[in-house]
Amino acid sequence: MDMDVLEFNVVEEEDGYVARWDNPIGGGITTEGDSLPELLDMVKDAVSGYFDPPGRTVRVELNFVAKPAFLVPA
Repeated sequence: MDMDVLEFNVVEEEDGYVARWDNPIGGGITTEGDSLPELLDMVKDAVSGYFDPPGRTVRVELNFVAKPAFLVPA
């Protein structure tokens, strides 16, 4: 059974998480949640509403992206 795989990049922000998937042919999905459980619900909802016709099964993979930070004397 062939199944589409959507790889979301997830970044932790000060007030929650942002998940983004870019469709290679244009468009995509960006959603956010205040907590990880809320983000998962938002991703599920966004993915289920993205495809037409509905009812398609896709595999969602979350890639947590670190935001490296460092201090520089000014």
